[in-house]
Amino acid sequence: MCGVFFCARHGKDDTFPLLDLCERLKHANGARGPDSQSTRRISVTGSELNHAAVVLDLFTSELRLRGSTPIVQPHEQDGNVFCWNGEIFDGMEIAKEENDGVKLFRALSALDTAEQVCDLFGSIEGPYAFVYYHAASQRVFFARDPLGRRSLLIHEPSVGNPYFLLASVSVGSDPSCEFQELSTEYIYCLDLRNLGSGDNVCDCLGMFAAHDIIHQITSTFGSSVSRFPRSSAVGALYSQLSRVNTALPPDDWPVITGLETPEYLTQAVEELVAHLDRSVELRVRDIPQSLLSAGTPRVAVLFSGGIDCTTLAFLAHKHIPLDEPIDLLNVAFENPRKVKLQAVVNPSNSRKKPPKPAPNPPPLYMVPDRITGLQQVEELRRLCPRVWNFVEVNVPYEESQAALPVIESLMFPARTVMDLSLGLALYFASRGKGQVRAHPGAEPIPYTSPARVLLNGLGSDELLGGYGRHRTAYDTGGMEGRLILSQLQLEIDRIPSRNLGRDDRVVSSHGKEMRHPFLSLTVVSFLARLPVHLKMDPRAETGLGDKMLLRLAARRMGLVEASSRKKRAMQFGSHSARMEGEKRGDISI
Repeated sequence: MCGVFFCARHGKDDTFPLLDLCERLKHANGARGPDSQSTRRISVTGSELNHAAVVLDLFTSELRLRGSTPIVQPHEQDGNVFCWNGEIFDGMEIAKEENDGVKLFRALSALDTAEQVCDLFGSIEGPYAFVYYHAASQRVFFARDPLGRRSLLIHEPSVGNPYFLLASVSVGSDPSCEFQELSTEYIYCLDLRNLGSGDNVCDCLGMFAAHDIIHQITSTFGSSVSRFPRSSAVGALYSQLSRVNTALPPDDWPVITGLETPEYLTQAVEELVAHLDRSVELRVRDIPQSLLSAGTPRVAVLFSGGIDCTTLAFLAHKHIPLDEPIDLLNVAFENPRKVKLQAVVNPSNSRKKPPKPAPNPPPLYMVPDRITGLQQVEELRRLCPRVWNFVEVNVPYEESQAALPVIESLMFPARTVMDLSLGLALYFASRGKGQVRAHPGAEPIPYTSPARVLLNGLGSDELLGGYGRHRTAYDTGGMEGRLILSQLQLEIDRIPSRNLGRDDRVVSSHGKEMRHPFLSLTVVSFLARLPVHLKMDPRAETGLGDKMLLRLAARRMGLVEASSRKKRAMQFGSHSARMEGEKRGDISI
């Protein structure tokens, strides 16, 4: 995980507000990469000018998770400069001792055209965001991966704020910049070859909506940002999101009645296990140990006890040395509203009859995810003997409220009630500060997880029909109405614009990197290609038909308890939601 910041401004624009903003953005992005930080400044002169027309600042902070030697970014060679925030898990051979950013930069430096750049990024799989300055052509390329697993925000020049900014994370709502999420649909190119002679950088950095690879240059703006469609070249396997298989089930499609794999699903179950196992392996192997003492956890799982995170923990066990613990991060909030409800008997009838105190109210942090997490870790310990550190992350109400300004700033431009509920849970869970117990019932011992890589089960519900809206779509139109197929395609199409950028900004503030094995483009493609009746059965009861294929796979691996556990949203399972009362999730904070 790294922090990336890029600024393009007029050479004369050295005003205090802009310089102060740049320093604050460097500080915010520096928290993402505590191992090293560096800035490279470049002056770009226009073809008709004899002085520096535009100044480029490229800043990167480094969280070292690849290779055997320390790396300082930005990468630089022959005037080319590369800011890389990503991981290459497939499509390019990366040896254990190699750094993927170094190897990718060498490949980029050998390219001449925008089409070649698009082809290269279409051939690699992994989460990424990057900014690349190509010196010979005086062009700046920037993009996020097709699923948007890494954050990159953009500020377009305006009359009041006439500079161009890119950043992994912003400084929150600020009058000096208007950041938005960069779309994942294109590879972008800022062409500086024909700079205008205006008095501010707006004249040089106009934003255009180009729909092809022809640069849009007008008399008003000397250069523009062009949008290059992601490559469709042969071999560019990772350039586009997958299309859902629209085949309908056969007329004699049997209703699933239990979690013993029927013969017609055997191959799909085996292939899902193989794809997920490979995805997890690529995300937990080759993490440098040099910064930590031997036997220290390098990997943690955001762990609620649900089927998604438990499956990932089980598979991670196969690929991490047995003498190395794995941390299971389980977060619980003191929620005054929930505490009040749990303290009385029949609170819903309180208008008719005064509520009575509950005889045995649950412990403060015994929230739903804590209960299922404690149950599930015991199943893991039976099946996978090793040290599993079940980290109880308990968040007092006062502490969660004190952190709100920081979390809101990290989330920005995400600003809804639901964003905040999820941001709270992710912020404290990923910090990993809590307590562990030597065995159930033992006294807790303070503990902070040192793991830099966090596994998250996000994506399974979207790909395998795990939401209630999928069952509703089936109930409304059946399979023949194809509403459920449209809904599953919509789930894939909107993955890049929903949670991932926000989650990346929040988690990375602790110098941690979140990885999503379900969202490997290989896994996404495999599940999209499967006919819908091999993934889910909306006719069966909840806890069986939703995410049916994953449930069968978990049962086959021996995860009996996890395989039948029903879905529960993180913000409700941890009690991070609705602390002050009922509010719709889509309301702005």
